[in-house]
Amino acid sequence: MSWEWTVLYGLQRIHQPWLDRLMVFITHFATGGAFWICLGLLFLFWKKSRKMGLCILLALAMTYLFGNLILKNLFQRMRPYWIDPSVQILVAPLRDYSFPSGHTMASFASAQALYLNKPYWGLGAFVLAGLIAFSRLYLFVHFPTDVLGGILVGLACGYMAKKLLDKISQKKKDQGFFSSL
Repeated sequence: MSWEWTVLYGLQRIHQPWLDRLMVFITHFATGGAFWICLGLLFLFWKKSRKMGLCILLALAMTYLFGNLILKNLFQRMRPYWIDPSVQILVAPLRDYSFPSGHTMASFASAQALYLNKPYWGLGAFVLAGLIAFSRLYLFVHFPTDVLGGILVGLACGYMAKKLLDKISQKKKDQGFFSSL
């Protein structure tokens, strides 16, 4: 048995009803990226936070394109509960592939975007992202390397989104246009 199964089965041994409810609640923050999308959209309303909102939304778009559309279909990794259906999962079964974890990608991309714009807000977002990533293992819907891949892709997308927006903003300034970002 690989170390990944050891981790997943180990987590199955710590299940408690209160912890099950908490992990399901936490994992739903990133379902479809809804929480992070709403946060990004909310930041668009204020000029001071508009660039941060754009950065979150661009990072999420990058994770969707690169992670969900390309990597998941390239690797086509089965989910743990597809392989071992004897483990009862506590969330609705998913039909897409397991690698990389979309919940984790979206969470870490958003946290990175926040951190690179407002470090003190980003730290809180990284705590939430870490809890979401852990919930994916606890709920038996991803392997540890799916979550690790999601963290790395998410961090990279958050970083690339920030750099791209900085470059666009600088180009507008260099051309003499007032930057609305």
